Amino acid sequence: MKPGETQLTVTSMEPSGAGALAIAFEQIRSKLEREGLFDVSLKRPIPFFPRKIGIITSPNGAAYHDIIHVLSRRAASISSLLIPTRVQGEGSADEIRTAVDTANAFNLTLPPDQRMDVLIVGRGGGAAEDLWAFNEENLARALRASEIPVISAVGH
Repeated sequence: MKPGETQLTVTSMEPSGAGALAIAFEQIRSKLEREGLFDVSLKRPIPFFPRKIGIITSPNGAAYHDIIHVLSRRAASISSLLIPTRVQGEGSADEIRTAVDTANAFNLTLPPDQRMDVLIVGRGGGAAEDLWAFNEENLARALRASEIPVISAVGH
């Protein structure tokens, strides 16, 4: 080596940051796609005019207030039920999954004319790390298993 030069020996490399998240997302998506979770034939139809909407999100977030505002302007006769949950941070994916499962179990206890016709699961925008809870495999499986049709309303 010449003076002023540096030599490195790399024994392993791992992606980090956005690259690691992109790789993890693609691995989960590919696995679930191979298993058929995204098969169009499995999609549940969204009712044209739902009577009751379950909203799974943070009660303190802008997304909840936006949904309520739009419903009050466009469809005031539709009732809604908030199923509050954290939508970011450690453990939030499990909380969202539990909220989906709870909404489905609760729905079965109601008379048919009082049941939720659709669930909105979402939050506003944020950094990829903040939105990561919505990319978790267990949540994707809970959404697929939901008897109530689900609308994803996750920001950019």
